[in-house]
Amino acid sequence: MNKVTEMKQSKTAILAVLSLVVIASLMVAGCTNTGETPGETTLTVFTAASLTGAFTDIARAYEAENPGIKVDLVFDGSQTLRTQIEQGANADIFVSASTKHMQALQAAGFMDNDTVVNFVGNSMALIVPIDNPAKITGLADLAKPGVKIVIGTKDVPFGDYTRQVLDKLAADPAYGEAYREAVMNNVISEETAVSNVVPKLALGEADAAFVYKSDVSKEDLTKVTRIDIPEEYNVMATYPLGILADSAHKAEAKSFVEFIRGPVGSSILQDYGFDPLPAGS
Repeated sequence: MNKVTEMKQSKTAILAVLSLVVIASLMVAGCTNTGETPGETTLTVFTAASLTGAFTDIARAYEAENPGIKVDLVFDGSQTLRTQIEQGANADIFVSASTKHMQALQAAGFMDNDTVVNFVGNSMALIVPIDNPAKITGLADLAKPGVKIVIGTKDVPFGDYTRQVLDKLAADPAYGEAYREAVMNNVISEETAVSNVVPKLALGEADAAFVYKSDVSKEDLTKVTRIDIPEEYNVMATYPLGILADSAHKAEAKSFVEFIRGPVGSSILQDYGFDPLPAGS
């Protein structure tokens, strides 16, 4: 074999090796799991459980208008979502049912603070099963012996607001401290997410529960009856939302936030019983 032939074979071998390296690199890049298909952006939105119905509809409406964006909704109690973010969970937007949990994340540097706004309000209501076996007609009946009540844990917003309602009732001589104590003694379950409450009443496991007004959907009215809490005892919950400081999709996240606060998003929130807040609230 002459030198020219040897050189040609050597070059061919080198090119073959380089080709294999390039192919391997492309395969590694192609196997990297970004959670997105080519040309698609996925927004991960950590959302308070009480917004499940409304945000599911809002996300669908947004995706219909923005085919290149997929909205991945993660629903849970605000406290749980906050803890997951603090422990490194990847999210683009946090939607909380409490300013307390949002402020904690802001103080720790997890949020892009300039994007955090209060966008909707909610209030508390009492619900009972449709057949109402305990014959509950108002707040006073909750103190009767044997009534089975479901509330939220003190760490989740709807549980905190429930306790605020009971504090207001306890401060009124018409109810008093004994009333609050009797109601708390009747609590059989404290839930970490408001979405767990309605099923317990529908299955007959409880006689009454404190929930957000918005939690009683049209479909739920076949299972439970809502009893409004008088304004002087009620508590208005304020919901903030904002973009995470480490979000990789801040432009798309901003667009989705604007959609939530725009005409379509606000209309859906109102349909679910929320009270959209004007800009600057």
